[in-house]
Amino acid sequence: MKIKDTEIKIMQADITELEVGAIVNAANNKLVMGGGLAGAIKKKGGKSIEDEAVKKGPIEIGQATFTSAGSLKAKYVIHAATMGMDFSRLSNRTSGGIPPWAGKTDEIKIRDSCKNALKVAEELKIESIAFPALGCGVGGFPLLAAAKIMAQEVFRHLKAEPSGLKEIIFCLYDKEAFDIFNKGVVAYLEYIIHKLQNGPFTTVDAIIEIEPDVIVVIERSNPPFGLALPGGFVDYGESLEDAVVREAKEETDLDLSDLKQFHTYSEPDRDPRFHTIGTVFLAKAKGKPQAGDDAKGLKIVKLSEVENLDFAFDHKKIIQDYIKYRQGKSPF
Repeated sequence: MKIKDTEIKIMQADITELEVGAIVNAANNKLVMGGGLAGAIKKKGGKSIEDEAVKKGPIEIGQATFTSAGSLKAKYVIHAATMGMDFSRLSNRTSGGIPPWAGKTDEIKIRDSCKNALKVAEELKIESIAFPALGCGVGGFPLLAAAKIMAQEVFRHLKAEPSGLKEIIFCLYDKEAFDIFNKGVVAYLEYIIHKLQNGPFTTVDAIIEIEPDVIVVIERSNPPFGLALPGGFVDYGESLEDAVVREAKEETDLDLSDLKQFHTYSEPDRDPRFHTIGTVFLAKAKGKPQAGDDAKGLKIVKLSEVENLDFAFDHKKIIQDYIKYRQGKSPF
C-alpha cells in the first residue's frame, strides 16, 4: 500500500534484524533499556546504544530521540518514550472500569511517540523506518487500538507535508500481533484512502457585506461558471476560519474581520462536481475589492438584485437564506 510516495508494509519478523534507516524502540522516558524490545535491541546491538541513549535522557513521555544502532543492521535507533519508568498499577485499584494498562501508557502517549518518531526520522533524512507495536509490550496497550492510532499518525504525517520516507514498516514479532496489525492498519488506511478521500470535501464561503445590503461576489474562472460567493476548499491542517480568510483574500483582495458562522450546507447535489459540505461565514472587510488570480471578475451586488442574477452551486439559495435572516425570519 502506498500513501503518496511512501510504501506502507506490515511484516512478521525480528525488528532487530531489519536493514533499515531506523528501528523504533518503545522506550521509557529515562531511556534505560531493560526488558522487552529495548532489552533485545541492547543484547543484539550492544550496550553502547543504551549508554548513548541514557546520556540524552530523560525525555518527556511522548517525545523521541535517536542514537546510533551499534552492531545492528539498521543505521539508527529512534527511542520513542511511550511510558515512564514507574510501572506501578496502584492508580488502577479504583472503581470505574479503568483498564489494567492505564497508568503505564495510553492513547495520547502512543500517538505522540509515533508522531515524534516520524519527525526524528525526517530530521535524520532516512528513507525507511520500522515500528514495533508501540506500547503493547511492557506497556500492555491493546494491539488493535495501537494499530489504529499508529495508522492515523502515519497517515497524518504523510498527508501533512512532503516526506523523505520511502518505506514505513510495522514489524511484529509474533503471528497474533501480525494478524491484528495487518487487519487493523491495512483496513483502516484503505478506508481512509479509498472511502474518506472520495469526499465529501470541506469548503467555505463568505457573505461579505461592504455596505448595508451590498455584498461582494466573484465571477468564476473555472466550471461550474457563473457568479459565486468568495470561497473555496479547506486545505489539510487548516481551520475553517483560516480557510475563508485566505480564500477571500485570494479572490477579492479583502481582509476579513468580524467572522461569524452563518450555516453549513450539505446537500449531496449542491455542487455538480462532487459532494461538498460548505460552511458559510458572515464577515466585514477592509480594503478595496478587486478580482484576484482565482477569479475571472468581481461584482458589487445589492441584495435586491440577487433574484435576477445567475449563480453557481447553491449560492443563490444561500444569499436568499441570508436575506431572510436579515429580515428577522428563520431560513432553516
